Formats: sequence, structure tokens, C-alpha cells
Amino acid sequence: MPKKLSLHLIEKIKSVKLLILDVDGVMTDGRIIYDDDGKETKVFDVKDGHGIKLLMRAGIDVAIITARESSVVLHRAKNLGIEIVCQKAMDKVAAFEGIIDKKQLSPADVAFIGDELVDIPLLRRVGFAASVSDAVKDVKKYVDYVTVKSGGYGAVREVCELILKAQGRWDEVTARYFLSKA
Repeated sequence: MPKKLSLHLIEKIKSVKLLILDVDGVMTDGRIIYDDDGKETKVFDVKDGHGIKLLMRAGIDVAIITARESSVVLHRAKNLGIEIVCQKAMDKVAAFEGIIDKKQLSPADVAFIGDELVDIPLLRRVGFAASVSDAVKDVKKYVDYVTVKSGGYGAVREVCELILKAQGRWDEVTARYFLSKA
């Protein structure tokens, strides 16, 4: 695990059954690029994507809640197998409540990674709250964990690994990569 965690925090992480991600500033570095035709481009980290796939392989669901709307997000979600995507969620807590009702989860079962002021109400509601290292300063006051990595540069992967290791599932989901050929 990247940092030394308290037993209390490890217990909170052990309860996680769903990871919810913000997009801009978490899954990306926060920059939005437009071409001359107004077409939006975002850059995603492949290591973050693999971390998400590892988490899903362990049976932990992943969802996206973002205040913006972008077809790029839908493409990335589809590529990763993320089925729950809430865009234009100006009230992220309402979107969250809809998700946990549908999944029959409690707030304690959910982790969320955010980076901006709009994320604070949801960060205060979930069982395990995380922010990226380059999050807005005020956001960091409301989280259990601040990543070493920046948004769009491995922060999501860091949290995925943290969850898998705290839950004792890391070895199980990565075993196929370390098996030697006989």
C-alpha cells in the first residue's frame, strides 16, 4: 500500500463494494481540449483503466458520476465495462442515492474519488472518501485518503490497488500475471 494506513481506515476500505469516480481531474488531469470543430478530447491513463478492471475482476463495481456531459466519457466507460454512468449530475448526492438504491448498498459500502468543491457533499456521505493529490485544498479536508499520484496520472490505479490490498484480494486478482511457465 502506498501509505501507512490506520486500522480504522483499513476497516472502512474492507467494506467497499462500489467505487464511484469523478471524471475531470480524477480520471483525467482536468484539462479539456477542443479541436477547431469543437470536438472534445480527454486523455485517460491506461494504468488507471487496468486498476479499474482489476477491481471489477474482484467483484467490486465501478460507477461514474460527473457534473459535465461528454461522449468521450461514455466511450471510456464502455471500453472499461462500466455500466453506471451519471452525467450532468449537478447534484452528485442525488445520483449517488439512486445508484445505491438500485444496487441495494449502504453509503458505508461505497468509495468515491473527487477533486473539486462540487464533490464535497458526496465525499462526506460515502464510507471511504479519497481525493487526488492535486485536488482543491478544501476538498482534502473531507477525505480519508489523499493519493500520492495526481488526477489522470495513476491516482485511480492507486486507490484501486489500495482497496484490493486492504481487502486481501490483490494476490488473487493478479496471480495470473505472476504464474511461471512450467
